[in-house]
Amino acid sequence: MIDTRGMIEKAARILRGIDLRVEAAAANDDTPDRELRQALGALPALLASAPHRLMFFAGASAVIVSMLWWACFLGSAYFGHAFPVAPVPPGWAHAVFTQYGMLPPFIFGFLLTVFPRWMAQPALTRRHYVPVFAGVFGGYLLAHVGLLGSKTLLVAGIALMLAGWLAGLVALGGVLLRSGAKDRHALSCYVALVLGACGLAAFGAFAFGAPWQFAFIAIRFGTFALLLPVYFTVCHRMIPFFSANVAGPRYRMFKPTWSLPLLWTLLLVHLALDLGHHQDFLWLADLPLAAFFLLHWIGWQPWKCLRPGLLAVLHLAGAWLWIAFALYAAQSLLAFTDHGFLFARAPAHALTVGFFGSMLVAMVTRVTQGHSGRPLEMGRIPWLTFCLLQGVVLVRLYAEFSADLSRWLVIAAFGWLLAFLPWVVRSLWIFLTPRVDGQPG
Repeated sequence: MIDTRGMIEKAARILRGIDLRVEAAAANDDTPDRELRQALGALPALLASAPHRLMFFAGASAVIVSMLWWACFLGSAYFGHAFPVAPVPPGWAHAVFTQYGMLPPFIFGFLLTVFPRWMAQPALTRRHYVPVFAGVFGGYLLAHVGLLGSKTLLVAGIALMLAGWLAGLVALGGVLLRSGAKDRHALSCYVALVLGACGLAAFGAFAFGAPWQFAFIAIRFGTFALLLPVYFTVCHRMIPFFSANVAGPRYRMFKPTWSLPLLWTLLLVHLALDLGHHQDFLWLADLPLAAFFLLHWIGWQPWKCLRPGLLAVLHLAGAWLWIAFALYAAQSLLAFTDHGFLFARAPAHALTVGFFGSMLVAMVTRVTQGHSGRPLEMGRIPWLTFCLLQGVVLVRLYAEFSADLSRWLVIAAFGWLLAFLPWVVRSLWIFLTPRVDGQPG
């Protein structure tokens, strides 16, 4: 007779043994696959461990996404290939999403980190900055899908971007209110972000069906009410501080209290003239602005700050600011004397690609190095990107005077991608890996 019960018990003992061996093997599994699974599982928490890490990841990604869409559009048009038709004019979409989608993640990442430090407040937590990331970056990606032919997705993406933007205003506004709103640099940045929200909402209204003037307002606000005030305000606070730390007693701090009020006054005059379509009178604001920026650039004494490279690039990038406004003023004066707009969009790209782009590499590299536990040095890849970007600026300026504008626009767009790709890949790797010094954040 077959002992069925004994066979079942024996089989059960064998299976229990197999289970125990499998569990033991899993506990001692140090294979690359297991390590990879653990690393991937830890990524969300690692990314969200600090606001700059999360938001800079979004910004670095957007640096490629924005220009990849634009380069593909330009290249397709130049070589005669079909490309999905955007629901809004592509040039306006390019201007808006580089100004409101590509650069603001870096701005929010920086300000969500430094606002509490500037005003001696507790650091912001994940519940403050994760919604900013989800809204601004998630909406940005959705809007870019919409640019491939879906007005519904475009409008939804802008709405989500605006929701994330408002979450950022609430978080930063809370810090500002708790401190009594006494820090003039924080207040200047916050006002710019509020006006940026207005500009983004204006473009959303245009995409939804409002008149073209809403898009015009959005583009001008992005440059002169959002990015330029934030960039200069941060430079006004940080460049003298960084320079004095390196140059020592021989460095004379130049950080006048009248700088920010005068800046805002001149920028509001520029905006009023521009939105009123009085471009031939813009020199009334742009000539003083060129002098204003040149005075500050000289006041920050770049000749004393040529080393280390991480400091030098801040001053080199700053030169594009007064150059851009010298071009703006010259263009307006030419129009005032009935010579037309001979420089076309050259002044705008000296400002956006030259100053905004170069200062982005300079500032973000510094923050990334310091907050990842790495030495405060420029390094080969950031230097490569910075130098290539100067060539891209010159190509983009030359394009406005070339008989073959379209060709040079394509070269400039793909040149941007070539210049930034190594820097973006390196930056993303840093944001996706722990600090090298073992510290949190």
